[in-house]
Amino acid sequence: MRRRILIVFLVVLGISILILTPIVAFTPWGANLLGGVAQISPAVSPSPIHTPTPTPTPIPTPVLTVEGKPATVTAQAVFLLDEDTGNILEDLNGENPMPMASTTKIMTALIAIQTADLKMVVTINREAYDEAALHDGTSAGLVIGDQITLKDLLYGLMLPSGDDAAIAIADAIGGSTDNFVNMMNLFAHHLQLYQTHFLNPDGLTAYETGGKVNPDHYTTARDLVRLADYAMKIRLFAEIVKTQEYTLAPAAHHHGYTWDNTNDLLRTYTGMTGVKTGWTPEAGGCLVFSATHAGHHLIGAILHSIDKPHRFSDAKAVLDWAFGLPLRPPAAE
Repeated sequence: MRRRILIVFLVVLGISILILTPIVAFTPWGANLLGGVAQISPAVSPSPIHTPTPTPTPIPTPVLTVEGKPATVTAQAVFLLDEDTGNILEDLNGENPMPMASTTKIMTALIAIQTADLKMVVTINREAYDEAALHDGTSAGLVIGDQITLKDLLYGLMLPSGDDAAIAIADAIGGSTDNFVNMMNLFAHHLQLYQTHFLNPDGLTAYETGGKVNPDHYTTARDLVRLADYAMKIRLFAEIVKTQEYTLAPAAHHHGYTWDNTNDLLRTYTGMTGVKTGWTPEAGGCLVFSATHAGHHLIGAILHSIDKPHRFSDAKAVLDWAFGLPLRPPAAE
């Protein structure tokens, strides 16, 4: 009897184990049961969250800020650009088309530098000599028959403002003055100088039949500044227009020349780096100028000052006023 009871007990126990095993292994109840008797694993501490250091808001660089009235000038048109920021600091009739006199030669030099071989030898012809001699123009003193490289001739164009050099360069590059002038007008359009038009490469007053002044040689102070801003980024151009004196020693194929820059401010105004003078009775005193001071670079244009000296005093007054402007953070857009 006892043996039968033991057998029954063992059978019941085996059946219970078979039933309870999946319950313990695969149910939440069983997991809790096992968790209660199993060795408790130590809790894993979460890794600390890394908070990046916020990037500080950059402080805007202060810029020259227009305040108060601009300088008083005799010029009819003034345009002044802060080349570092592109900000316009002064605009007095800057969009009014006016005669430009020898500031024309900025475009003449620019085309020569960008389209021709600077080692090209230019022969000075009668037409070039007559341009200055017969029309009361400024001269580089070129001698007919002299053969001068284009690079040297550019100094004769820009420093003494040689009308003879302008014609010699135009004929050599364009084949004729008219062809070269077409190049000038095409390049002006390319640079979006839509209020600029040329009749010649030197800026001498052009006359219509009957002796009336031809009004189709004109620009604006704004266009001149944009042209100069472009040109001054070309190393050779910038080197030429800041040169106070250039000497070309005599050689087998040409005479010797010494050319002084007509821009008096190169000698009298600290920081002046260029650019070009101009004068005719119709255009008055003209000056495109570039100067640096205290890390600021300004480019401006003066059209129709009352005389040659006042183009310099006008430009000086404009620059002194602009360089003295307060430095403030730029206005938010």
